[in-house]
Amino acid sequence: MEKQLLELIEIAIGKEEEAHHFYLDLSKKILDEPTRDAILWIADEEAKHKKFLIDYRDGRLGTDKLRINEITYYKIAEHQKEPEAAPDIKREDVFLLAAHRELKAFQFYTELAELHPGGIAKEMLLRMASEEMKHKEKMEYLYTNAAFPQTDGG
Repeated sequence: MEKQLLELIEIAIGKEEEAHHFYLDLSKKILDEPTRDAILWIADEEAKHKKFLIDYRDGRLGTDKLRINEITYYKIAEHQKEPEAAPDIKREDVFLLAAHRELKAFQFYTELAELHPGGIAKEMLLRMASEEMKHKEKMEYLYTNAAFPQTDGG
């Protein structure tokens, strides 16, 4: 594996580890159990990303594992102010905060991918961007359901 790709993978591993710890810390501030469970789920997803990157770096995965899944880009976080991770954070703000975090991760991987010509490094970075966008999509879904609950009137 080329040196530049290894350096990118190490940076990405660090980003995923940082995200994992961010969500674990955030989960400790959340009293609502279903909301905490959702944040612990995304923390686990970030740990899986780290494992994927380590396995890829160490040659335990082939290039066929780099497939990119279809994503939906709702752009909800882009139109909402990012809340702070305060001790009294509301449920909908937890999800909006997570959506902003995932958006930043998506942008990080996308911008890195744009710096590379076609090839394995670009594919790996686009795969990671796709994964982060899927998380953003999930967090925005949870945000809209928490912020705008369904009423009896429809």
